[in-house]
Amino acid sequence: MASPAVVFMGFMGAGKSTALAAARGAGLETTECDDLMEADLGMPIADAFERDGEEAFRAREAEVVGGLLERADGGAIGLGGGSVLLERVRAALGRHLVVWLQVDADVAWERIAGTDRPLVRSRELVERLIAERAPIYESLADAVIMPSNPGVAERALPALLAMREISSTHSARMLWASSASGEYPVLTGEGILGEWWPEVAGRRFCVTDRTVGGLYAERIEPLAARIEVDPGEGAKTMAEAERVLEALTEAGMTRADHLVALGGGVIGDLGGFCAHTYQRGVEVVQVPTTIVAQVDSAYGGKTGVDLPQAKNYVGAYHLPAAVIADWETIRSLPGEELAAGFVEVLKTGLLAGGALWPRVRDIPAGSLAESSWVAFDCARYKCGVVAADERDSGWRNVLNLGHTVGHAIEAASGYSRYRHGEAIGLGLLATLRLSGAGDLRAQVLDWLGRQGLPITLDRAVALEEVIAAVGRDKKRTSAGVPFVLLSEPGDPRPGQVVDPHNVEAAVEELYG
Repeated sequence: MASPAVVFMGFMGAGKSTALAAARGAGLETTECDDLMEADLGMPIADAFERDGEEAFRAREAEVVGGLLERADGGAIGLGGGSVLLERVRAALGRHLVVWLQVDADVAWERIAGTDRPLVRSRELVERLIAERAPIYESLADAVIMPSNPGVAERALPALLAMREISSTHSARMLWASSASGEYPVLTGEGILGEWWPEVAGRRFCVTDRTVGGLYAERIEPLAARIEVDPGEGAKTMAEAERVLEALTEAGMTRADHLVALGGGVIGDLGGFCAHTYQRGVEVVQVPTTIVAQVDSAYGGKTGVDLPQAKNYVGAYHLPAAVIADWETIRSLPGEELAAGFVEVLKTGLLAGGALWPRVRDIPAGSLAESSWVAFDCARYKCGVVAADERDSGWRNVLNLGHTVGHAIEAASGYSRYRHGEAIGLGLLATLRLSGAGDLRAQVLDWLGRQGLPITLDRAVALEEVIAAVGRDKKRTSAGVPFVLLSEPGDPRPGQVVDPHNVEAAVEELYG
């Protein structure tokens, strides 16, 4: 059986030729489909468009490029920007590792303006064509490389080649995430834990909780040491961080080694914080095993621990060296934990809007464990936000939708009455009331109810304590506590200071 090729696709100017050069440097045989087409036609592509028109060119392209993909045996191939419009080409891509090189319209236009490329007449046309083709690229991609600095294909190639080795036996997708201070691979799929590991330095040291460690630590062996903490938010303290750091020291960890954070959001935060502070910083590989961690907290480098007064009050930014999100770990979660975790998916759907919102909104009750697509889709949205604002100075604040009130509910109830997702669900209801989005609030209320999640706040959680916790929010400024408001899916408005009386009324409504 022929081996799969690594196929790079994307709009004109996305960097496919550069990616092929990196592949040649790694010893792969490469084919540039535009060169292949020009050799077949005996003329430049622009001349063929002018002489025969696009329809004739595409018909020939289907024969030449479709045939190449059907008989390809390994190597690397760079597709022309419009090849994915062809049914034969799309069908032939099925057995290959397909890599989408993303590019925004401004960069694409800067790279191709003034060239003889067909269909390129204005920056506005480039933007329209990219938007039209994006859903096709998205549907075909096994791996997505986000826009990044020059040389990204060369840096991503080792991870892609390693992924190719498992792609025939495991359902996996990769995202190459990039932001101001670094980039890293994100691998999502089912059964991938233990099948793929990133290129990171030294020995593996692991921090996990006693439940997760017993279930999954063997799958990431060999480990130089395994440090376990009690499950739950109670482990996310300065005292527990100090204990983990001392245990790493006693185990002989050096700056040349790396730490694995195996568990949910608590372990990801705690492990990332310890990795940041241990000997002034070691690499951390995030291995999230809960919904919240797989769709949100494992990405973007926020780490930290709690203080008695409020959540996540001490922390640092420390991007992971990689994230491995295996959906099989989700299937071991109790139904209540699964539903609570999916509130973070609901939040992401609200923020992203577009096609993601109805997909999330219409997930049937009882089928959450089968919705493995959400890990990749939510990771893409989160990493895109982080790329625009890694250090939370503006746009990244949108990720706090529902969290201002949600965190306050957690604090006011001593982090024991509500699961994180349950509190955020209630926070979303309050936030949508503050946003004046009554119809959208009704949809969210219905979704929470269908999943068996709380839709009212227990009166044992005092209103005045929730409001006081809102006032201590770590994002408060001299002007007040900024909220993320949202009137319709896909249109969040961060940094909105709200009248305290309106906040109190929105929270009071939660009591039913």
